[in-house]
Amino acid sequence: MSELATFDYYAGHSALSDPGAHAGSIDGLPLDIPALCRILHGLLIHEAWIEKQGFDPAAFSGQSRATLPVSKRLDQLLAIDPRPLTIARPGELRALATCRDFALMLCAVLRQHGVPARVRCGFATYFSGHPYHDHWVCEYWAQGEQRWVLVDAELDEPHRNHLKFDFEPTDVPRTAFITGIEAWQRCRSGAMDPEQLGHGTTTGLFFARVNLARDLLALAKRETSRWDTWRAAREPHLALDASALSLCDGLAQRGEEGAVGIAPSLSVPPWQ
Repeated sequence: MSELATFDYYAGHSALSDPGAHAGSIDGLPLDIPALCRILHGLLIHEAWIEKQGFDPAAFSGQSRATLPVSKRLDQLLAIDPRPLTIARPGELRALATCRDFALMLCAVLRQHGVPARVRCGFATYFSGHPYHDHWVCEYWAQGEQRWVLVDAELDEPHRNHLKFDFEPTDVPRTAFITGIEAWQRCRSGAMDPEQLGHGTTTGLFFARVNLARDLLALAKRETSRWDTWRAAREPHLALDASALSLCDGLAQRGEEGAVGIAPSLSVPPWQ
């Protein structure tokens, strides 16, 4: 795609980011990144941070951690509390979410305002567990600065107090979040130890491959995919042979510009 076509493409909704009947509610939100993040903090709560923020997990029983289309997420939020989205909900009235939900919601609002935005899958350096922890953020085109800016819409003051990160979540440094494409390239060049990245007990080049695929698919506006079933993978797919390594090297080399064309070939992960 040309540069102009790229911006037009990412200013338009995907199937998941389209707010549907709730477009009016989204239209009324401010086009201000810090303000939008604060609004999302009052609507969503990450499942791993419920108790850390002093809320009762029982209040969220029955809610799924699955990423919902934005239209369905807004159905849920307004069913719980029908007040305008700009009004912060008490903790127990927020919707259970993951990092991808925060990223997708911010992406949806920006696209609704005509701002080129996309969800990115990769690895963050500011969480506990792994030096490079599986994570999702939003990226938008800042016209005035002529650059793509990373935003971690999940990070609020409790996160800052607990994690002690020293950057603004509305402009995450490229050293603090590594995209799936870049992580694969770093692993293969020796600049990153693949055993230092992952999710839970799953690490290594297998997981680097998972997030390479999910990053490319998100760039093709497929923010969820069958690669999300990575927990079901078993041998021999956990070990990558020479053919798999070469294939992933080629995908990473084509990178962001090739994502839309690559996406159809990634529809089914090798363990399915």
